[in-house]
Amino acid sequence: ADELWQFLPGERNESVMLNTWYEGLTELPADFEMDRAYWERIMAVKTSVNKEMENLRAAKAIGGNLQAEVTLYAEDSLVADLSKLSNELRFVLITSTASVAPFVSAPADAVVTEVAGLKLKVVKSGHAKCARCWHHREDVGVNPEHPEICGRCVDNISGAGEVRHYA
Repeated sequence: ADELWQFLPGERNESVMLNTWYEGLTELPADFEMDRAYWERIMAVKTSVNKEMENLRAAKAIGGNLQAEVTLYAEDSLVADLSKLSNELRFVLITSTASVAPFVSAPADAVVTEVAGLKLKVVKSGHAKCARCWHHREDVGVNPEHPEICGRCVDNISGAGEVRHYA
């Protein structure tokens, strides 16, 4: 990026990395519940999910993360953390769906992870792939005006669009 940056016309900083792209970001309060420690826990879960995805890709069970539906079986404190992300957990994990369930309900074939109090199960989605976002969703083709895309994409194109808070 820096090499290209040198040849752009006009005034600019010495490096693209030193440029301010957006002013006005708000600082989070010190007691914000989704602090650095929170996101480190979430990223540890994501790492565990990605390890299982790699195993499934190597076994040719899935082609990519968006073909996957993930269920996370977690102890109560981790369930609380994961649930804060609500429907956006799938965007953090980069999967078509992501759900959270109690640790005690994990099936025998759930994968034990390096994260304490977390097991997971990944299955290949049986839903059609959206031509726009590539997520595998049950509502692909429901709208006759957009037969190849999902309801989320229809809303993003023709409606008010989705609102995201975290991912």
